[in-house]
Amino acid sequence: MQAEVAQLAQISTGDAAAFGRWASSVESSLRGSLRPFAARCDTEAVLQEALLRVWQVAPRFVHDGKPNALLRFAVITARNVAFTEMRKVSSTPTEIDQLHRQLEAQGDVQPRLPDPHLRVAIAKCREKLPPQPGMALGARIDRPDDDHVLAASVRMSLNTFLQNVTRARKFLAECLKKAGIDLDLELAP
Repeated sequence: MQAEVAQLAQISTGDAAAFGRWASSVESSLRGSLRPFAARCDTEAVLQEALLRVWQVAPRFVHDGKPNALLRFAVITARNVAFTEMRKVSSTPTEIDQLHRQLEAQGDVQPRLPDPHLRVAIAKCREKLPPQPGMALGARIDRPDDDHVLAASVRMSLNTFLQNVTRARKFLAECLKKAGIDLDLELAP
């Protein structure tokens, strides 16, 4: 838990890289916590809004001494945003109450530990990417920047860059499938 407190201290000082590392480590858990809302609102927009709110609150966030404090806060924040979005699209009070009960029954969200074998398989598949898609995906993964900036950094037009990222993702998915990895299972909460 000391590592978690140290990471929170870095985030609290405005360290965007530390926040990015934290966000990427809990993203699948946060997405999973929003699964019950998927048919009722845009969960991608909810996730982004929740992460923005966590980033804004992080300097004032006080760790409660229990594991995964910031993740638990992020889950509550994300769910609150999702409920707000549901209310905007005329969800009935009964539907909202049922969803509250379903979420309470789920209990706390725990972060998923990374699978080292999956990481190795992804690295091997990335090595097999054609040059242009590999370069575009590498830029997208390695630098948290605007797509216009990333495209310019690899000397591609924005449209070409985005097409290459899409191709790279498709190649990776096919390669991982050939390696016997079920992405639906891996991406499930």
